[in-house]
Amino acid sequence: MKGPTKGRFLIAAVVVVGTVVWLAFTGFEESKAYYRTVEEVQAGEAAGRRLKVGGDVEEGSIEWKDDGLHFRLTQEEHVLPVRYRGADPVPDTFKDGSQAVVEGKIGADGVLEAVKIQAKCASKYEAEYGAEAAETEPRYPGS
Repeated sequence: MKGPTKGRFLIAAVVVVGTVVWLAFTGFEESKAYYRTVEEVQAGEAAGRRLKVGGDVEEGSIEWKDDGLHFRLTQEEHVLPVRYRGADPVPDTFKDGSQAVVEGKIGADGVLEAVKIQAKCASKYEAEYGAEAAETEPRYPGS
């Protein structure tokens, strides 16, 4: 390559590499979601950030409206209103009283604009609160 052609190639390569690095960095930053409690969200500690919040779906709060699914997450005495307009269907296990984790951003109105809902599946294998622990030694037939 001669002088002017080599210079143009070098400039184009720097622009392409710079663009790829910038896209990778901004895409990575956008995909990060910080886990916060309902209390932290209400205190304003998550403004403008993508976040995950877990809690119990408040009994009787689930409503389908024109602008999406509305419900409230609770943790102890703290309540967070949520609006879900995501592309994925709502999990079958999502219902009043279930535990859920939502991911999104807080809107100007204080409502969490969720893009993802994950409902915790109640396990039939978990011991009830206060139940004694099962034996840790496996049992075999004839022993």
